[in-house]
Amino acid sequence: MAADYPLPKFHFQVDWGGAKIGFTEVSGLDVETEVIEYRHGASAEYFKTKQPGMQKFSNITLKRGTFQSDNEFYDWWKQTYFLQEGNSTGSKFRRDITISLLNENHEPVVVWKIKNAWPIKIQSTDLKADGNEIAIESMELVHEGLTIQND
Repeated sequence: MAADYPLPKFHFQVDWGGAKIGFTEVSGLDVETEVIEYRHGASAEYFKTKQPGMQKFSNITLKRGTFQSDNEFYDWWKQTYFLQEGNSTGSKFRRDITISLLNENHEPVVVWKIKNAWPIKIQSTDLKADGNEIAIESMELVHEGLTIQND
């Protein structure tokens, strides 16, 4: 009977190679195939044929609350900066990330596996003197592939 209902999206976990922290939002789990259009000059048809081209992946955004003495987002981003400066070698700053949608028993039912992700943008919280919200920070990631497992 449980299979008759869509899954709620609020119970998930992210394994990102850092400390075990919770995220409030994950977005950008998109996969797209570019289209190649082709028509040769001697074709009897007056239209182009379409075929699949290269895969394209959206950037992934992770959001979480800001915690005192927790600088993991910035520290990871800083590793990519130092690589550009020539102070680091290899792909130490790339991480494989697993995002799991969980059922009521805290078991993964849909799993997104992201390959070779690294941060391109860190956004700190906005500050507002009369605000009544939690301080939220975000990190935008690029990556080299995404697979989806729906078991």
